[in-house]
Amino acid sequence: MICGGIDVGGTKMEAQLFDEGMRLVTSRRSPTRHEDFDAFIAGLAEEARWLIAQSGRADLPIGIGLPGIVDPVSGASTASNIPTSGRDIAAALQASVGRSFVYGNDCASFALSEANGGAGEGFGCVVGLIIGTGVGAGISINGTTPPRHNQLAVEIGHVGVPARTLRRHGLPEWRCGCGRSACFEPYMSGKGIANLARWKLGQEVSAAEIAAHPRGGEVLDIWADVTAEALDTLQLLFDPDCITFGGGVSRLPDLAARLEQALLRLRLGTSRPPALRVARHGDSSGGRGMALIALRAASSPSA
Repeated sequence: MICGGIDVGGTKMEAQLFDEGMRLVTSRRSPTRHEDFDAFIAGLAEEARWLIAQSGRADLPIGIGLPGIVDPVSGASTASNIPTSGRDIAAALQASVGRSFVYGNDCASFALSEANGGAGEGFGCVVGLIIGTGVGAGISINGTTPPRHNQLAVEIGHVGVPARTLRRHGLPEWRCGCGRSACFEPYMSGKGIANLARWKLGQEVSAAEIAAHPRGGEVLDIWADVTAEALDTLQLLFDPDCITFGGGVSRLPDLAARLEQALLRLRLGTSRPPALRVARHGDSSGGRGMALIALRAASSPSA
């Protein structure tokens, strides 16, 4: 049975079609629409229809990975980087396309994908950390997603940066898209790198451009130190065997090596640091994870 997945991010959506062996058949990327909720749903519906057309199957199992939190009772979304807060995405998309889909957290599905044939293959506890327009994480244990984590996942992007870290660099408390201040997201994300560059260098430098900038190393050293604090928090809470990285920021050169050194400086006592790996299935690996979840749901006896 073939299956499809849609990885929804703050910047883009990627629709992916897979064959029976979870090999990628075709994919496409489209900008995430931010005008309003209706425009967002229209863009998502277009990706779903494209997958159905490519497969030739109206009943194609399709999983959709969404950033933020979806209340499992009301269906209401809470998100920082897409215009969906307070709205029921599943109901709106079903009304638009005329069929139902499988939904999950984008970070949880990313962790699941990388634990099954990805960079986290062979590790018992895998944390998948997406660093893109926003920041979030998910966890997979022995190749599965724990109950409830498919809704809430691991919202490390909205945990507060330790005061010691802000003090170490003299950083201000920047407001986060969630409405609170000094969350990890406005320092760690792609936007966070731009924030750090503006603050440190006095000029606009994007995450994609920072590595080539003459003083980009100064910015990336601060970014790595802040990001290592998030990794240290993940280690203290979950003690993962492996942390895999996805999202646009994961394409930074020497990402894993830079963060390994920063994390070693923070470790507690003689604690064993987790293996750090960049995603094997790319920055949209969460779409593959959601396709796998949809396939498993369609193949289950109760489906």
